[in-house]
Amino acid sequence: MTDSQRPPLAVFDLDNTLADTAHRQRFLESRPRDWDAFFAAAPQDPPIREGVALARKSAEECEVVYLTGRPERCRADTLAWLAAHGLPEGDVHMRRDHDRRPARRTKLEVLRRLARGREVRMLVDDDELVCVDAERAGFTVVRARWTAPSAELRTAQEGEGRT
Repeated sequence: MTDSQRPPLAVFDLDNTLADTAHRQRFLESRPRDWDAFFAAAPQDPPIREGVALARKSAEECEVVYLTGRPERCRADTLAWLAAHGLPEGDVHMRRDHDRRPARRTKLEVLRRLARGREVRMLVDDDELVCVDAERAGFTVVRARWTAPSAELRTAQEGEGRT
């Protein structure tokens, strides 16, 4: 049963949905991948105009929630980045530091938990596998197709459970 007295939720991914990770993709191209450098560079991500505009517009009717595959150890940098770019305040759901499950599993788990108490109006994400699984579970999905897809990031999300 959802709480109809509270506004619905608009759930936003971060990487390549709100934050442009192109400048740090190089850290995923080496073997082994340099995850520390990849995440350390996140505070320098430029905002993605289309995603930020949609988050701000969504905040007019919805409570904005952020759902990212970034590890919990990145919380302080992530919160500072959201504030610095004027994004709406909202809960930030992050991956536990050593959770290596695919993003489509971890994100769907959080979406279902959120939906137990609230209407989830939409999920905005760039990861096609996350989007497909969310739609199959009955969620409305907006595909963030405003950046070029990265094969390295897709492998990291699905195969390595890193973001």
